Amino acid sequence: MLTAEGCKQRRERFWQNLGKAFSGDRVLLADPHHLVYFANFHVDPFSLGADFGGLLELRRDGSATLWYDNRLPKSVEEAHVDERKVVPWYDGQSPGKGPRRLAVSAAAPGRVHDRPGDEAANSIFATVAGMRRQKYPDEIALLKRCMAAGEAGFAWSRRGVQAGMTELDVYCEVNKACIKAAGQAAIVYGDFAVSPGPERRGGPPTNRVIQPGDMLILDYSVVIAGYRSDFTNTLVVGREPTADQKRLYDLCISAMRAGEAQLKVGTPCQTVFDAVDGALRPAGIPHHAGHGLGLSHPEPPFFVRHSSETLLAGDVVTLEPGQYVAGTGGIRIENNYLITDSGFECLSHHDIVLR
Repeated sequence: MLTAEGCKQRRERFWQNLGKAFSGDRVLLADPHHLVYFANFHVDPFSLGADFGGLLELRRDGSATLWYDNRLPKSVEEAHVDERKVVPWYDGQSPGKGPRRLAVSAAAPGRVHDRPGDEAANSIFATVAGMRRQKYPDEIALLKRCMAAGEAGFAWSRRGVQAGMTELDVYCEVNKACIKAAGQAAIVYGDFAVSPGPERRGGPPTNRVIQPGDMLILDYSVVIAGYRSDFTNTLVVGREPTADQKRLYDLCISAMRAGEAQLKVGTPCQTVFDAVDGALRPAGIPHHAGHGLGLSHPEPPFFVRHSSETLLAGDVVTLEPGQYVAGTGGIRIENNYLITDSGFECLSHHDIVLR
């Protein structure tokens, strides 16, 4: 989870970066990402409170107050704030006090500054978005937890996926492996899809039965406390890959290596895209090259055509070259990387193999 020191540092930096764009001495925040980022406030999604959140007041002196209703799960007790104000809404014995959605806002003071339409919202969102590019140590540690759980799912897939299973069967087993590795309930979402070619490049799992020779794309995320992994492997199921399937794999590996060679502080994201795209171009099938990762999926920076961003130390990014050819199948591979002052650190450690 995020640390108290990390949350404090981010709150201090927020006020420094916001500067004269906001003249007040306090802001009231409601966006769930802001509450995680500045206070480690996360609502366990496996609870009756999953659709509800809180309000966080940040003051220029660095202190913070948190409001939330009394029916939220214990995960909110891990928040790092100076003061908590738990709002009575429903005690299980008498009717709830009005619509639950209004319980906290009625108790907290003043307007919500990061609500779309508020005059301060654009400045606040822009400030936080800029900050989120460069991950703090506690964020990186949490991302690594997500990735370690995801790796357990990939390890199961190499030994467990068989022809005759459905995509849903695979999802259930991968989900179980990830959750056991995480040591807690976690969200696992993404692509668990047979790709015969361009007509299906991914998608959620279905009852489709996996046939010998199918290319199964496993591109999924594990979400813990709001942060998430996102990496990929593609398996040829039930038999050895064909020469054409191996050719697609080799192209994607070459594209990933070309992108990795450009993962350096100060590199234009367009340059990273061009490197990956250039390696794939002989096949004539364009594909985006990757994106940033953290509280959102995707988030800046973006490795796409016409990108105007530049890599920063602290960026966590993906590279995910893919190819989709009718009659052969579709493949996508992906790793996660931390951009450092000396280059990059690969954060994901799953095997990228066809069998």
